Amino acid sequence: MKRLSVLSQQCLVLMTCLLMALEAVPIDIDKTKVKAEGHVEGEKVENPDTGLYYDEYLRQVIDVLETDKHFREKLQTADIEEIKSGKLSRELDLVSHHVRTRLDELKRQEVARLRMLIKAKMDSVQDTGIDHQALLKQFEHLNHQNPDTFEAKDLDMLIKAATSDLENYDKTRHEEFKKYEMMKEHERREYLKTLDEEKRKKEESKFEEMKKKHGDHPKVHHPGSKDQLKEVWEEADGLDPNEFDPKTFFKLHDVNNDGFLDEQELEALFTKELEKVYDPKNEEDDMVEMEEERLRMREHVMNEVDINKDRLVTLEEFLRATEKKEFLEPDSWETLDQQQLFTEDELKEFENHISQQEDELRKKAEELQKQKEELQRQHDQLQAQKQELQQVVKQMEQKKLQQGSPPAGPGGELKIQPPAEHKAADAPQHPAGGDQPLPPGHVQEPAVRTDQVHP
Repeated sequence: MKRLSVLSQQCLVLMTCLLMALEAVPIDIDKTKVKAEGHVEGEKVENPDTGLYYDEYLRQVIDVLETDKHFREKLQTADIEEIKSGKLSRELDLVSHHVRTRLDELKRQEVARLRMLIKAKMDSVQDTGIDHQALLKQFEHLNHQNPDTFEAKDLDMLIKAATSDLENYDKTRHEEFKKYEMMKEHERREYLKTLDEEKRKKEESKFEEMKKKHGDHPKVHHPGSKDQLKEVWEEADGLDPNEFDPKTFFKLHDVNNDGFLDEQELEALFTKELEKVYDPKNEEDDMVEMEEERLRMREHVMNEVDINKDRLVTLEEFLRATEKKEFLEPDSWETLDQQQLFTEDELKEFENHISQQEDELRKKAEELQKQKEELQRQHDQLQAQKQELQQVVKQMEQKKLQQGSPPAGPGGELKIQPPAEHKAADAPQHPAGGDQPLPPGHVQEPAVRTDQVHP
Protein backbone atom coordinates (compact mmCIF):
# COMPACT_ATOMS: atom_id res chain seq x y z
CA MET A 1 0.00 0.00 0.00
CA LYS A 2 1.32 3.41 -0.98
CA ARG A 3 2.29 5.65 1.96
CA LEU A 4 -0.13 8.53 2.31
CA SER A 5 1.44 11.94 2.48
CA VAL A 6 -0.80 13.09 5.30
CA LEU A 7 -1.78 10.85 8.19
CA SER A 8 -5.28 12.21 8.22
CA GLN A 9 -5.72 10.48 4.86
CA GLN A 10 -4.65 7.21 6.44
CA CYS A 11 -7.16 7.62 9.21
CA LEU A 12 -9.88 8.42 6.72
CA VAL A 13 -9.20 5.13 4.94
CA LEU A 14 -8.96 3.09 8.10
CA MET A 15 -11.43 4.55 10.56
CA THR A 16 -14.37 5.90 8.67
CA CYS A 17 -13.22 9.44 8.12
CA LEU A 18 -11.24 10.34 11.20
CA LEU A 19 -10.26 13.49 9.35
CA MET A 20 -11.54 15.19 6.24
CA ALA A 21 -9.26 14.77 3.27
CA LEU A 22 -6.88 17.22 1.67
CA GLU A 23 -8.06 20.52 0.27
CA ALA A 24 -9.40 20.32 -3.28
CA VAL A 25 -8.15 22.24 -6.30
CA PRO A 26 -10.86 24.16 -8.22
CA ILE A 27 -11.85 22.13 -11.24
CA ASP A 28 -11.64 25.05 -13.63
CA ILE A 29 -7.84 24.74 -13.45
CA ASP A 30 -6.30 22.67 -16.21
CA LYS A 31 -5.82 19.32 -14.49
CA THR A 32 -3.26 18.17 -17.01
CA LYS A 33 -1.00 20.89 -15.63
CA VAL A 34 -1.82 19.86 -12.09
CA LYS A 35 -0.82 16.31 -12.92
CA ALA A 36 2.41 17.41 -14.56
CA GLU A 37 3.41 19.32 -11.46
CA GLY A 38 2.91 16.22 -9.35
CA HIS A 39 2.79 15.87 -5.60
CA VAL A 40 5.99 16.45 -3.68
CA GLU A 41 6.70 13.60 -1.29
CA GLY A 42 6.72 14.78 2.31
CA GLU A 43 5.21 18.12 1.40
CA LYS A 44 3.05 19.53 4.19
CA VAL A 45 -0.52 19.95 3.03
CA GLU A 46 -3.04 21.88 5.11
CA ASN A 47 -6.24 19.98 5.78
CA PRO A 48 -9.68 21.57 5.96
CA ASP A 49 -11.23 21.92 9.38
CA THR A 50 -13.26 18.87 10.36
CA GLY A 51 -15.75 21.01 12.27
CA LEU A 52 -15.10 19.08 15.50
CA TYR A 53 -14.62 21.08 18.68
CA TYR A 54 -11.48 19.03 19.36
CA ASP A 55 -10.16 19.37 15.80
CA GLU A 56 -6.78 20.85 16.78
CA TYR A 57 -6.17 18.17 19.42
CA LEU A 58 -7.04 15.48 16.88
CA ARG A 59 -4.63 16.89 14.31
CA GLN A 60 -1.80 17.23 16.82
CA VAL A 61 -2.18 13.64 18.03
CA ILE A 62 -2.11 12.36 14.44
CA ASP A 63 0.93 14.50 13.56
CA VAL A 64 2.83 13.10 16.56
CA LEU A 65 1.85 9.48 15.81
CA GLU A 66 2.99 9.94 12.21
CA THR A 67 6.53 10.56 13.43
CA ASP A 68 6.72 7.02 14.83
CA LYS A 69 7.78 4.60 12.08
CA HIS A 70 6.36 1.49 13.77
CA PHE A 71 2.91 2.99 14.33
CA ARG A 72 2.78 4.46 10.84
CA GLU A 73 3.46 1.02 9.32
CA LYS A 74 0.72 -0.54 11.44
CA LEU A 75 -1.73 2.11 10.25
CA GLN A 76 -0.93 1.36 6.63
CA THR A 77 -1.60 -2.35 6.99
CA ALA A 78 -4.56 -2.22 9.42
CA ASP A 79 -8.16 -2.49 8.27
CA ILE A 80 -11.20 -0.67 9.57
CA GLU A 81 -12.35 -3.49 11.82
CA GLU A 82 -8.97 -3.66 13.56
CA ILE A 83 -9.17 0.02 14.32
CA LYS A 84 -12.79 0.00 15.47
CA SER A 85 -12.15 -3.00 17.72
CA GLY A 86 -9.33 -1.15 19.48
CA LYS A 87 -6.61 -3.53 18.28
CA LEU A 88 -4.64 -0.70 16.70
CA SER A 89 -4.80 1.35 19.89
CA ARG A 90 -2.82 -1.35 21.72
CA GLU A 91 0.09 -0.68 19.36
CA LEU A 92 0.56 2.58 21.23
CA ASP A 93 2.53 0.69 23.88
CA LEU A 94 5.26 0.07 21.29
CA VAL A 95 5.87 3.64 20.18
CA SER A 96 8.99 5.51 21.26
CA HIS A 97 9.34 7.22 24.63
CA HIS A 98 9.66 10.60 22.92
CA VAL A 99 6.33 10.14 21.15
CA ARG A 100 4.59 9.04 24.36
CA THR A 101 5.97 12.05 26.21
CA ARG A 102 4.71 14.40 23.52
CA LEU A 103 1.27 12.74 23.57
CA ASP A 104 1.13 13.13 27.36
CA GLU A 105 1.86 16.83 26.97
CA LEU A 106 -0.88 17.21 24.31
CA LYS A 107 -3.43 15.52 26.54
CA ARG A 108 -2.61 17.73 29.52
CA GLN A 109 -3.00 20.79 27.30
CA GLU A 110 -6.36 19.53 26.03
CA VAL A 111 -7.63 18.82 29.55
CA ALA A 112 -6.56 22.31 30.62
CA ARG A 113 -8.36 23.79 27.61
CA LEU A 114 -11.56 21.90 28.41
CA ARG A 115 -11.42 22.97 32.05
CA MET A 116 -11.01 26.58 30.95
CA LEU A 117 -14.07 26.22 28.68
CA ILE A 118 -16.07 24.71 31.53
CA LYS A 119 -15.07 27.52 33.88
CA ALA A 120 -15.95 30.17 31.31
CA LYS A 121 -19.36 28.55 30.77
CA MET A 122 -20.05 28.30 34.49
CA ASP A 123 -18.88 31.86 35.11
CA SER A 124 -21.33 33.06 32.47
CA VAL A 125 -24.20 31.73 34.58
CA GLN A 126 -22.52 32.81 37.83
CA ASP A 127 -22.25 29.26 39.14
CA THR A 128 -19.89 28.38 41.97
CA GLY A 129 -18.35 25.22 43.30
CA ILE A 130 -17.41 23.81 39.89
CA ASP A 131 -16.57 20.10 39.83
CA HIS A 132 -14.29 20.02 36.79
CA GLN A 133 -13.69 16.30 37.05
CA ALA A 134 -17.40 15.53 36.87
CA LEU A 135 -18.00 17.95 34.01
CA LEU A 136 -15.12 16.48 32.00
CA LYS A 137 -17.21 13.31 31.62
CA GLN A 138 -19.25 15.01 28.92
CA PHE A 139 -16.20 14.96 26.62
CA GLU A 140 -15.89 11.55 25.02
CA HIS A 141 -12.69 12.01 23.03
CA LEU A 142 -10.34 11.44 25.98
CA ASN A 143 -10.10 9.52 29.24
CA HIS A 144 -10.91 12.10 31.91
CA GLN A 145 -10.03 9.72 34.78
CA ASN A 146 -6.37 10.00 33.85
CA PRO A 147 -5.75 13.64 32.90
CA ASP A 148 -1.95 13.44 32.85
CA THR A 149 -0.92 10.61 30.49
CA PHE A 150 -2.02 9.52 27.02
CA GLU A 151 -2.86 5.81 27.07
CA ALA A 152 -4.22 3.28 24.58
CA LYS A 153 -7.71 4.03 25.89
CA ASP A 154 -7.28 7.69 24.90
CA LEU A 155 -6.45 6.76 21.32
CA ASP A 156 -9.36 4.34 21.19
CA MET A 157 -11.78 6.98 22.54
CA LEU A 158 -10.44 9.61 20.14
CA ILE A 159 -10.94 7.29 17.14
CA LYS A 160 -14.47 6.30 18.16
CA ALA A 161 -15.53 9.86 19.01
CA ALA A 162 -14.21 11.30 15.74
CA THR A 163 -15.77 8.47 13.73
CA SER A 164 -19.18 8.95 15.34
CA ASP A 165 -19.08 12.75 15.19
CA LEU A 166 -18.05 12.86 11.54
CA GLU A 167 -20.69 10.31 10.58
CA ASN A 168 -23.30 12.63 12.09
CA TYR A 169 -21.73 15.76 10.60
CA ASP A 170 -23.64 15.60 7.31
CA LYS A 171 -26.89 14.86 9.12
CA THR A 172 -26.41 17.92 11.29
CA ARG A 173 -25.70 20.07 8.21
CA HIS A 174 -28.96 18.90 6.61
CA GLU A 175 -30.91 19.74 9.77
CA GLU A 176 -29.37 23.20 9.96
CA PHE A 177 -30.18 23.85 6.33
CA LYS A 178 -33.79 22.82 6.85
CA LYS A 179 -34.08 25.22 9.78
CA TYR A 180 -32.54 27.92 7.61
CA GLU A 181 -35.16 27.41 4.90
CA MET A 182 -38.05 27.36 7.39
CA MET A 183 -36.78 30.55 9.01
CA LYS A 184 -36.67 32.22 5.60
CA GLU A 185 -40.28 31.26 4.93
CA HIS A 186 -41.36 32.26 8.44
CA GLU A 187 -39.81 35.71 8.09
CA ARG A 188 -41.32 36.13 4.64
CA ARG A 189 -44.83 35.37 5.93
CA GLU A 190 -44.37 37.61 8.94
CA TYR A 191 -43.31 40.43 6.65
CA LEU A 192 -46.40 39.94 4.47
CA LYS A 193 -48.59 40.40 7.54
CA THR A 194 -47.25 43.93 7.95
CA LEU A 195 -48.35 44.96 4.44
CA ASP A 196 -51.70 46.11 3.17
CA GLU A 197 -53.54 43.97 0.63
CA GLU A 198 -52.19 45.74 -2.44
CA LYS A 199 -48.54 45.62 -1.35
CA ARG A 200 -48.94 42.04 -0.20
CA LYS A 201 -50.15 40.89 -3.62
CA LYS A 202 -47.29 42.72 -5.27
CA GLU A 203 -44.75 41.09 -2.95
CA GLU A 204 -46.18 37.61 -3.49
CA SER A 205 -46.12 38.14 -7.25
CA LYS A 206 -42.43 39.11 -7.05
CA PHE A 207 -41.69 36.04 -4.95
CA GLU A 208 -43.29 33.69 -7.49
CA GLU A 209 -41.47 35.43 -10.34
CA MET A 210 -38.11 34.93 -8.62
CA LYS A 211 -38.88 31.24 -8.01
CA LYS A 212 -39.69 30.77 -11.67
CA LYS A 213 -36.55 32.59 -12.72
CA HIS A 214 -34.39 30.46 -10.45
CA GLY A 215 -35.92 27.25 -11.80
CA ASP A 216 -35.23 28.28 -15.40
CA HIS A 217 -31.75 26.80 -15.83
CA PRO A 218 -29.99 24.27 -18.11
CA LYS A 219 -30.35 20.55 -17.43
CA VAL A 220 -28.33 19.30 -14.50
CA HIS A 221 -26.62 15.99 -15.14
CA HIS A 222 -26.95 13.16 -12.66
CA PRO A 223 -23.92 13.41 -10.30
CA GLY A 224 -21.33 10.75 -11.06
CA SER A 225 -22.88 9.78 -14.39
CA LYS A 226 -20.91 9.51 -17.62
CA ASP A 227 -22.54 12.66 -19.00
CA GLN A 228 -21.60 14.63 -15.92
CA LEU A 229 -17.99 13.42 -15.86
CA LYS A 230 -17.56 13.95 -19.60
CA GLU A 231 -18.69 17.54 -19.21
CA VAL A 232 -15.96 18.08 -16.61
CA TRP A 233 -13.48 16.28 -18.87
CA GLU A 234 -14.32 18.61 -21.76
CA GLU A 235 -15.02 21.99 -20.15
CA ALA A 236 -12.81 21.92 -17.07
CA ASP A 237 -9.98 19.67 -18.18
CA GLY A 238 -10.01 20.89 -21.80
CA LEU A 239 -9.88 17.37 -23.27
CA ASP A 240 -11.64 15.74 -26.23
CA PRO A 241 -14.97 14.23 -25.04
CA ASN A 242 -14.59 11.43 -27.57
CA GLU A 243 -11.43 10.31 -25.78
CA PHE A 244 -13.00 10.13 -22.31
CA ASP A 245 -11.26 7.49 -20.21
CA PRO A 246 -12.44 6.78 -16.60
CA LYS A 247 -8.99 5.69 -15.40
CA THR A 248 -7.33 8.82 -16.76
CA PHE A 249 -10.15 10.94 -15.36
CA PHE A 250 -9.60 9.44 -11.88
CA LYS A 251 -5.87 10.19 -11.95
CA LEU A 252 -6.47 13.74 -13.19
CA HIS A 253 -8.77 14.52 -10.28
CA ASP A 254 -6.81 12.68 -7.63
CA VAL A 255 -5.17 16.02 -6.95
CA ASN A 256 -2.72 14.87 -4.28
CA ASN A 257 -1.91 11.57 -6.05
CA ASP A 258 -2.74 9.47 -2.98
CA GLY A 259 -4.79 6.88 -4.87
CA PHE A 260 -8.18 8.08 -3.58
CA LEU A 261 -10.89 10.57 -4.43
CA ASP A 262 -11.79 12.13 -1.11
CA GLU A 263 -14.94 14.12 -0.34
CA GLN A 264 -13.43 17.48 -1.26
CA GLU A 265 -12.07 16.18 -4.56
CA LEU A 266 -15.50 14.75 -5.37
CA GLU A 267 -17.32 17.96 -4.47
CA ALA A 268 -15.00 19.89 -6.79
CA LEU A 269 -16.36 17.80 -9.69
CA PHE A 270 -19.86 19.23 -9.19
CA THR A 271 -18.96 22.90 -9.55
CA LYS A 272 -19.86 22.99 -13.26
CA GLU A 273 -23.29 21.52 -12.54
CA LEU A 274 -23.93 23.94 -9.68
CA GLU A 275 -22.99 26.92 -11.83
CA LYS A 276 -25.91 26.05 -14.10
CA VAL A 277 -28.32 26.71 -11.22
CA TYR A 278 -26.63 29.25 -8.97
CA ASP A 279 -25.05 32.61 -9.67
CA PRO A 280 -24.00 34.83 -6.73
CA LYS A 281 -24.91 37.90 -8.80
CA ASN A 282 -28.57 36.86 -9.07
CA GLU A 283 -30.97 37.90 -6.34
CA GLU A 284 -33.03 34.73 -6.79
CA ASP A 285 -30.06 32.38 -6.22
CA ASP A 286 -29.19 31.49 -2.62
CA MET A 287 -25.58 30.41 -2.11
CA VAL A 288 -26.49 28.54 1.07
CA GLU A 289 -28.77 26.38 -1.05
CA MET A 290 -25.92 25.82 -3.49
CA GLU A 291 -23.72 24.32 -0.76
CA GLU A 292 -26.58 22.08 0.33
CA GLU A 293 -26.95 20.92 -3.28
CA ARG A 294 -23.22 20.19 -3.41
CA LEU A 295 -23.51 18.13 -0.23
CA ARG A 296 -26.44 16.16 -1.66
CA MET A 297 -24.49 15.38 -4.84
CA ARG A 298 -21.43 14.21 -2.93
CA GLU A 299 -23.52 12.00 -0.62
CA HIS A 300 -25.27 10.45 -3.61
CA VAL A 301 -22.01 9.56 -5.37
CA MET A 302 -20.52 8.19 -2.15
CA ASN A 303 -23.57 5.97 -1.61
CA GLU A 304 -23.31 4.67 -5.17
CA VAL A 305 -19.55 4.23 -5.46
CA ASP A 306 -18.00 3.91 -1.98
CA ILE A 307 -18.38 0.16 -1.44
CA ASN A 308 -16.64 -0.18 1.94
CA LYS A 309 -18.15 3.06 3.29
CA ASP A 310 -14.84 4.59 4.32
CA ARG A 311 -15.77 7.93 2.72
CA LEU A 312 -13.01 7.55 0.12
CA VAL A 313 -13.25 6.30 -3.48
CA THR A 314 -10.49 4.03 -4.70
CA LEU A 315 -9.63 3.57 -8.37
CA GLU A 316 -11.12 0.06 -8.24
CA GLU A 317 -14.40 1.36 -6.79
CA PHE A 318 -14.51 4.14 -9.35
CA LEU A 319 -13.95 1.86 -12.32
CA ARG A 320 -16.50 -0.63 -11.05
CA ALA A 321 -19.09 2.16 -10.81
CA THR A 322 -18.50 3.11 -14.48
CA GLU A 323 -19.57 -0.40 -15.48
CA LYS A 324 -23.04 -0.07 -13.97
CA LYS A 325 -26.14 0.74 -15.98
CA GLU A 326 -26.79 3.80 -13.83
CA PHE A 327 -23.50 5.30 -15.04
CA LEU A 328 -24.60 5.18 -18.68
CA GLU A 329 -28.36 5.64 -18.27
CA PRO A 330 -28.96 7.54 -15.05
CA ASP A 331 -32.25 8.83 -13.73
CA SER A 332 -32.88 12.56 -13.94
CA TRP A 333 -31.50 14.61 -11.04
CA GLU A 334 -33.94 16.74 -9.08
CA THR A 335 -32.45 19.94 -7.76
CA LEU A 336 -33.54 21.56 -4.50
CA ASP A 337 -35.96 23.90 -6.26
CA GLN A 338 -37.84 20.83 -7.52
CA GLN A 339 -38.27 19.34 -4.05
CA GLN A 340 -40.41 20.11 -1.04
CA LEU A 341 -37.92 20.93 1.68
CA PHE A 342 -40.45 20.90 4.52
CA THR A 343 -44.16 20.38 5.12
CA GLU A 344 -46.66 22.86 6.51
CA ASP A 345 -46.85 20.81 9.70
CA GLU A 346 -43.08 21.01 10.10
CA LEU A 347 -43.17 24.75 9.51
CA LYS A 348 -45.96 25.14 12.04
CA GLU A 349 -44.01 23.15 14.63
CA PHE A 350 -40.93 25.26 13.90
CA GLU A 351 -42.91 28.48 14.33
CA ASN A 352 -44.35 27.20 17.60
CA HIS A 353 -40.84 26.52 18.80
CA ILE A 354 -39.79 30.05 17.83
CA SER A 355 -42.84 31.44 19.60
CA GLN A 356 -41.93 29.55 22.77
CA GLN A 357 -38.39 30.87 22.61
CA GLU A 358 -39.70 34.41 22.12
CA ASP A 359 -42.03 33.99 25.11
CA GLU A 360 -39.15 32.80 27.27
CA LEU A 361 -37.01 35.73 26.17
CA ARG A 362 -39.89 38.11 26.81
CA LYS A 363 -40.37 36.72 30.32
CA LYS A 364 -36.67 37.06 31.05
CA ALA A 365 -36.74 40.61 29.73
CA GLU A 366 -39.72 41.42 31.98
CA GLU A 367 -37.95 39.91 34.99
CA LEU A 368 -34.84 41.92 34.25
CA GLN A 369 -36.95 45.07 33.90
CA LYS A 370 -38.60 44.38 37.27
CA GLN A 371 -35.21 43.86 38.86
CA LYS A 372 -34.02 47.11 37.32
CA GLU A 373 -37.07 48.97 38.64
CA GLU A 374 -36.63 47.46 42.10
CA LEU A 375 -32.97 48.46 42.19
CA GLN A 376 -33.94 51.96 41.09
CA ARG A 377 -36.60 52.11 43.81
CA GLN A 378 -34.08 51.04 46.45
CA HIS A 379 -31.61 53.59 45.13
CA ASP A 380 -34.20 56.37 45.29
CA GLN A 381 -35.17 55.30 48.81
CA LEU A 382 -31.57 55.40 49.99
CA GLN A 383 -31.11 58.83 48.41
CA ALA A 384 -34.23 60.10 50.20
CA GLN A 385 -32.97 58.73 53.53
CA LYS A 386 -29.62 60.34 52.95
CA GLN A 387 -31.21 63.72 52.25
CA GLU A 388 -33.47 63.36 55.30
CA LEU A 389 -30.51 62.63 57.57
CA GLN A 390 -28.60 65.57 56.15
CA GLN A 391 -31.60 67.81 56.84
CA VAL A 392 -31.88 66.56 60.44
CA VAL A 393 -28.19 67.22 61.07
CA LYS A 394 -28.55 70.71 59.64
CA GLN A 395 -31.58 71.47 61.84
CA MET A 396 -29.75 70.25 64.95
CA GLU A 397 -26.80 72.49 64.23
CA GLN A 398 -29.08 75.48 63.74
CA LYS A 399 -30.86 74.67 67.01
CA LYS A 400 -27.56 74.51 68.91
CA LEU A 401 -26.53 77.86 67.53
CA GLN A 402 -29.82 79.38 68.65
CA GLN A 403 -29.36 77.97 72.19
CA GLY A 404 -25.82 79.30 72.44
CA SER A 405 -24.18 75.96 72.11
CA PRO A 406 -21.65 75.79 69.31
CA PRO A 407 -22.08 73.06 66.76
CA ALA A 408 -19.85 70.07 67.11
CA GLY A 409 -17.11 69.29 64.62
CA PRO A 410 -16.53 65.95 62.98
CA GLY A 411 -14.45 64.71 65.94
CA GLY A 412 -16.83 66.00 68.58
CA GLU A 413 -14.76 69.13 69.31
CA LEU A 414 -16.44 72.50 69.60
CA LYS A 415 -16.29 74.61 66.48
CA ILE A 416 -16.93 77.90 68.46
CA GLN A 417 -15.87 78.61 72.06
CA PRO A 418 -18.63 79.77 74.47
CA PRO A 419 -18.99 83.58 74.87
CA ALA A 420 -17.93 83.55 78.57
CA GLU A 421 -14.65 81.93 77.71
CA HIS A 422 -14.09 84.48 74.98
CA LYS A 423 -14.71 87.30 77.44
CA ALA A 424 -12.38 85.89 80.04
CA ALA A 425 -9.69 85.34 77.54
CA ASP A 426 -10.02 88.79 76.05
CA ALA A 427 -10.24 90.76 79.36
CA PRO A 428 -7.25 93.11 80.08
CA GLN A 429 -5.04 92.60 83.15
CA HIS A 430 -5.96 94.98 86.05
CA PRO A 431 -3.72 96.29 88.85
CA ALA A 432 -4.47 95.52 92.47
CA GLY A 433 -7.60 97.19 93.64
CA GLY A 434 -9.13 96.98 90.30
CA ASP A 435 -11.74 94.60 89.08
CA GLN A 436 -9.58 91.52 89.72
CA PRO A 437 -11.00 89.02 92.24
CA LEU A 438 -9.65 89.60 95.78
CA PRO A 439 -7.77 86.99 97.77
CA PRO A 440 -9.85 84.96 100.23
CA GLY A 441 -10.57 86.80 103.52
CA HIS A 442 -9.88 90.16 102.05
CA VAL A 443 -12.81 92.61 102.19
CA GLN A 444 -12.82 95.32 99.69
CA GLU A 445 -13.39 98.75 101.09
CA PRO A 446 -16.17 100.72 99.55
CA ALA A 447 -15.01 103.25 97.09
CA VAL A 448 -15.11 106.86 98.13
CA ARG A 449 -17.46 108.89 96.03
CA THR A 450 -15.75 112.02 94.84
CA ASP A 451 -18.99 113.70 94.14
CA GLN A 452 -20.00 113.79 97.80
CA VAL A 453 -19.57 117.23 99.59
CA HIS A 454 -18.49 117.21 103.27
CA PRO A 455 -19.48 120.02 105.59
